[in-house]
This record gives sequence, structure tokens and C-alpha cells, in this order.
Amino acid sequence: MIGFDIGGTKCAVSVGEVRDGALVILQKRKISTDLAASPYEMINRLCLLAEEMTDDFSTIGISCGGPLDAARGVILSPPNLPGWDEVYIVEYLQKRYGGAVCLENDANACAVAEWRFGAGRGTKNMIFLTFGTGLGAGLILDGRLYRGTCGNAGEVGHIRLARSGPVGFGKAGSFEGFASGGGLAQMGRQAALDALRMGKPVAWCESEVALPQVNAALLAEAARAGDTAALGIFRTAARRLGQGLSLLVDILNPEKIVIGSIYLRANDLLYEEMMRVMKRECLAASLACTAVVSAGLGEALGDYAALSLAAGLSEGTV
Repeated sequence: MIGFDIGGTKCAVSVGEVRDGALVILQKRKISTDLAASPYEMINRLCLLAEEMTDDFSTIGISCGGPLDAARGVILSPPNLPGWDEVYIVEYLQKRYGGAVCLENDANACAVAEWRFGAGRGTKNMIFLTFGTGLGAGLILDGRLYRGTCGNAGEVGHIRLARSGPVGFGKAGSFEGFASGGGLAQMGRQAALDALRMGKPVAWCESEVALPQVNAALLAEAARAGDTAALGIFRTAARRLGQGLSLLVDILNPEKIVIGSIYLRANDLLYEEMMRVMKRECLAASLACTAVVSAGLGEALGDYAALSLAAGLSEGTV
């Protein structure tokens, strides 16, 4: 199996196999994304990397940021890939190699990876949340990846949770605004700016000049050191995370909610307040059969995502 992970900064090609129920990465190569090259030139470079590693594969999985049309196998103008407009990547690879090819957005690909080989293994109904730079979800319902009518299932970051707040998905007060690296950074910058203009010191930002460098990692460091303001930002994020998850629990009744990226690194700052809100807001019976856990594949999740799609093609689960 081959996996292509296409990003705005870097791309990766992985070769793997399923061995005794585990996904094993046999080889992996990374290259920088050349935005000056045409999309098909970049795809050709990835193909050449794959061909250097193996000539024995039957399926290809592709993980790429959206928007995209998974049903048609087309990448549709992702903001981090300027010039990648209407790129028929699945058709290209099928003509080149003749095997089965699957294209999914990164949230769906990570959902499949966690469901088959990570924290969601053995479940029939699972939700995966990215909680990275942005917030998206991948839905596993009744033992299959669920895409929705036009492929937009799982765009939970667009849900409005408050009338105002940090902006995510182009909407102030959205789920993504509160539960993402971008949203945490916005809250951290605003809190720092307010304090600095009142002459107060800020643990995670020394001056207004340093505001652009504020990120979730700096906030987490300050919070763990006991900074009251940083702890307050994480409480706000956790409260809104709990609010958003409560909606998903009541609507979809999952066995597990698996959360990656920032939640994986900062669940000690989020879990308690998140669960307090969920216990208040969720249907008790639904919450009782739902576990909220960190991504089992950890920081390596992205490495497994595209290969998991290739494995799913072989098994008929994607």
C-alpha cells in the first residue's frame, strides 16, 4: 500500500502493510511542497518517490486538506495549496498505476486511522476531531466512514457556539474559534493586548511586538506554570469544547470521541472542565456510553492517515 499526505508546506509518501492487525510503515519519504510547480508536477514527484521505494502495491490512499470532492477524486482549491484548482488526482493515479485510489480530507483520513488502528479500534460509531490549526471531524457511523450527501459531513467547526468570540471557519464564536490552535492564539493575543495596554505583565507575551508569536504551546506553558489568565483561556476553550461535544453526543450517540493534536498535548488543561460541561448538557444515557480520549496514534497520526485509507480500500470500509 502507498499513502500520499499532501500539505501546503510538506508532502510525504509512505509505504506500508497491515501485519497481524497492525498498520506497519515500511518506508517514508518527505519533500517540501513546491508551490511554484504545477499540481501535476508535484504529484509526479510523489509518484517518483513511491516508485523508488516499491513497485509492489495495489492501493493508494491520499490525505489532503479540503475542500475536495472525494466522490469524484478531485482536489478543489485548498487555501494552503494555491493553484491546486480542480486537480483530478485520483484519475491521474488510476491511469498511471491501474489500482484502487482513495482521496479524503485530512480529518476523514485521521478518523479512519484512529478507528482501524488507534484509540477507536473495535468501535462501530466514532467521532474524530482534529483540534489542530483548525477544527474538523471525521465520522465513523455503523462501521463505515460517513461523508454526507455532498461530502461535507463533519464540518463541525462551522457550528456557532456563542454570539461573539474568536473567529474560526469565518465565523466569530464558532466551535473552531474556541477549539483550535488558531482560536487559542486569538484569545491569547487579545488577552495579552488588553493587559499590556493597561501596563500589566503577560507571562506568554512580553510586548505588543511579540503578539504574532503567541500560540497554543506558549499559552499551555504559562497555564501549567499557574498563570491565572492563561488558565482562564483554557477554561473557556474547555467549556466551549464540552458544549460542542455535547451536541455531537446527543445527535450521533458515539461510543468514542477521539481528539488529536492540541488536545493530545493539553488534555490536562481541558478534560476536567470539558467533562463538567458535558455532564450538565448531555443526555445522561448517551454520555454514559461515550468515552472521550486522546488520539491513540499520538503525534504519528498523520503518518498513518493516508495509509489507513489504502488499507480501507482493500477491506471495503472507505
